[in-house]
Amino acid sequence: MAHKKAGGSTKNGRDSESKRLGVKRFGGESVLAGNILVRQRGTRFHAGDNVGIGKDHTLFATAEGKVSFDVKGPRNRKFVSVITD
Repeated sequence: MAHKKAGGSTKNGRDSESKRLGVKRFGGESVLAGNILVRQRGTRFHAGDNVGIGKDHTLFATAEGKVSFDVKGPRNRKFVSVITD
């Protein structure tokens, strides 16, 4: 009788759901006021001109225009701005 006893349960096999973070509108893209530009944890990107920041650090456009990414300041911070026409 070549039988195997039932194997024990495993402690693995779980993972958290992905949070879909990252840049949602890239440089040069046209956006409307309220469009989400970046979803992030913490301020990897900082809010520039015509960009607001939500309580979860989401950056969003406050005016219609084109998205611009810049590196500014002595700390080389990344800023996201919306350039109006």
